[in-house]
Amino acid sequence: MTRTEPIRLTRFSHGAGCACKLSPADLRTVLGLVRGLDAPAGAAADSELLVGLDTADDAAVYRLRDDLAVVVTTDFFTPIVDDPYDWGRIAATNALSDVYAMGGAPLLALNLVAWPRESLPFELLARVLDGGADVVRAAGALVAGGHSIDDAEPKYGLAVVGTVHPDRVFTNAGARAGDDLVLTKPIGLGVISTAVKRDRATAELVAEAVRVMTTLDAGARDAAIELGNAVHAATDVTGFGLLGHARELLAASGVAGEVDAGAVPVIAGVPELVADGMIAGGTQRNHAFVSDTTDWGPLPEAEQLLLADAQTSGGLLISVAADRTGDLVDELTRRDALAATVVGRCVAGPAGHITVR
Repeated sequence: MTRTEPIRLTRFSHGAGCACKLSPADLRTVLGLVRGLDAPAGAAADSELLVGLDTADDAAVYRLRDDLAVVVTTDFFTPIVDDPYDWGRIAATNALSDVYAMGGAPLLALNLVAWPRESLPFELLARVLDGGADVVRAAGALVAGGHSIDDAEPKYGLAVVGTVHPDRVFTNAGARAGDDLVLTKPIGLGVISTAVKRDRATAELVAEAVRVMTTLDAGARDAAIELGNAVHAATDVTGFGLLGHARELLAASGVAGEVDAGAVPVIAGVPELVADGMIAGGTQRNHAFVSDTTDWGPLPEAEQLLLADAQTSGGLLISVAADRTGDLVDELTRRDALAATVVGRCVAGPAGHITVR
């Protein structure tokens, strides 16, 4: 196969990164049609399954003994950048994030690969796998194999197993009215990935997005662990956007929430791209999904879309007791978190309802 110009991986995908996922509404429809998925064989009466499907959490958690539980998750997606090594690093960082969101430590990973063997050289796939393996090693875990298929559209990610103490599991279901909501990475990654696909992103903006997406959430997890029982809930912010994941956390916890739109950290240059129409289809579906339980007030639609922007390898959203918020921000700052920002709060009200200030 002879080529005269560089291969652009994003040209081989219908959507970029986590924006290619099924929308929250689509996922609910599918899960509602599947028989028995909410109660796998033997699990309905199995008290060792600490976290399952019922609250749409980031990963499953199963207790093996009194002091040890396993965290199991998987995540994969289409190319979000054109550099294969960076795509591998981003996909791996994103998959590991689910383990960190549960308070766990990654232990073992398996590669998940779909590759168009007739149209893309295997040398590129090797670079993707190198990127993923380097991130897994940096996280203190191992890549021990995987599975591949021939597919017209390239996809890559990981299945990950981690460990956590059963009494120290973070879930998305424990937030309390009065808690503050703290975000640990800026948003705008879906906007940038859309601009990449449309040849509208500068090299500097791509580099910043890659830096954000390849920053492990391990430091944010460690900061939350340091706060002990003052952290009541956590989730990572990925394909459903900030408001989509906030809605899941609030609904699972039985509380409502307020989000301060002006406080949400945004990557520099992203608002201009939003004004130019760099909005992913996944973001538009997220916006439609959250709008029925969100009071937007006078917020312009462009800013609404940004709050619903489909993130890839985003930060953690942490619900923390308000009297300990300063301590959490200090811990995040000490661990060089990309953001340590109070973006809202939990309040009494209809479960999952969000008021944007």
